[in-house]
Amino acid sequence: MKERIFQIVSQVLGLPIDQIHEQSSPENIEAWDSLKHMNLILALEEEFGVQFTDEKIVEMLSVKLIMEAVEELLPQAKNDSQR
Repeated sequence: MKERIFQIVSQVLGLPIDQIHEQSSPENIEAWDSLKHMNLILALEEEFGVQFTDEKIVEMLSVKLIMEAVEELLPQAKNDSQR
Protein backbone atom coordinates (compact mmCIF):
# COMPACT_ATOMS: atom_id res chain seq x y z
CA MET A 1 0.00 0.00 0.00
CA LYS A 2 2.80 2.44 0.87
CA GLU A 3 4.36 2.00 -2.56
CA ARG A 4 1.01 2.61 -4.28
CA ILE A 5 0.47 5.81 -2.29
CA PHE A 6 4.00 7.05 -3.04
CA GLN A 7 3.42 6.34 -6.74
CA ILE A 8 0.14 8.29 -6.77
CA VAL A 9 1.69 11.26 -4.93
CA SER A 10 4.61 11.19 -7.36
CA GLN A 11 2.33 11.16 -10.41
CA VAL A 12 -0.10 13.83 -9.19
CA LEU A 13 2.61 16.21 -8.00
CA GLY A 14 4.90 15.53 -10.95
CA LEU A 15 7.88 14.60 -8.79
CA PRO A 16 10.28 11.67 -8.96
CA ILE A 17 9.19 8.97 -6.54
CA ASP A 18 12.55 9.14 -4.75
CA GLN A 19 11.64 12.68 -3.63
CA ILE A 20 8.51 11.44 -1.83
CA HIS A 21 8.69 10.40 1.82
CA GLU A 22 6.30 10.12 4.76
CA GLN A 23 7.00 13.71 5.85
CA SER A 24 6.22 15.10 2.38
CA SER A 25 3.57 17.82 2.72
CA PRO A 26 2.47 21.14 1.21
CA GLU A 27 4.98 22.77 3.54
CA ASN A 28 7.98 21.13 1.86
CA ILE A 29 6.67 20.42 -1.66
CA GLU A 30 6.04 23.59 -3.63
CA ALA A 31 3.89 21.80 -6.23
CA TRP A 32 1.43 20.60 -3.54
CA ASP A 33 -1.21 23.34 -3.74
CA SER A 34 -4.96 23.13 -3.08
CA LEU A 35 -5.80 22.01 -6.62
CA LYS A 36 -3.14 19.29 -6.58
CA HIS A 37 -4.39 18.23 -3.15
CA MET A 38 -7.88 17.63 -4.53
CA ASN A 39 -6.43 15.79 -7.54
CA LEU A 40 -4.44 13.67 -5.11
CA ILE A 41 -7.56 12.86 -3.06
CA LEU A 42 -9.49 11.89 -6.19
CA ALA A 43 -6.65 9.67 -7.41
CA LEU A 44 -6.43 7.94 -4.01
CA GLU A 45 -10.20 7.40 -3.88
CA GLU A 46 -10.14 5.87 -7.36
CA GLU A 47 -7.09 3.68 -6.69
CA PHE A 48 -8.34 2.29 -3.39
CA GLY A 49 -12.10 2.37 -4.03
CA VAL A 50 -12.77 4.53 -0.96
CA GLN A 51 -14.33 7.90 -0.23
CA PHE A 52 -12.89 10.34 2.27
CA THR A 53 -15.03 12.73 4.33
CA ASP A 54 -14.55 16.48 3.90
CA GLU A 55 -13.11 16.60 7.42
CA LYS A 56 -10.58 13.87 6.61
CA ILE A 57 -9.58 15.53 3.32
CA VAL A 58 -8.52 18.75 5.07
CA GLU A 59 -6.49 16.71 7.59
CA MET A 60 -4.58 14.69 4.97
CA LEU A 61 -1.70 17.14 4.66
CA SER A 62 1.26 14.78 4.61
CA VAL A 63 2.03 11.43 3.04
CA LYS A 64 2.04 9.87 6.53
CA LEU A 65 -1.46 11.23 7.27
CA ILE A 66 -2.64 10.03 3.85
CA MET A 67 -1.38 6.52 4.62
CA GLU A 68 -3.16 6.57 7.99
CA ALA A 69 -6.41 7.73 6.37
CA VAL A 70 -6.28 4.94 3.77
CA GLU A 71 -5.52 2.38 6.50
CA GLU A 72 -8.57 3.56 8.48
CA LEU A 73 -10.81 2.86 5.49
CA LEU A 74 -8.99 -0.30 4.43
CA PRO A 75 -7.99 -2.22 7.57
CA GLN A 76 -6.59 -5.05 5.45
CA ALA A 77 -4.20 -2.56 3.82
CA LYS A 78 -2.30 -2.27 7.09
CA ASN A 79 -1.87 -6.03 7.26
CA ASP A 80 -0.66 -6.08 3.66
CA SER A 81 1.91 -3.35 4.32
CA GLN A 82 3.35 -5.26 7.27
CA ARG A 83 4.16 -8.36 5.22
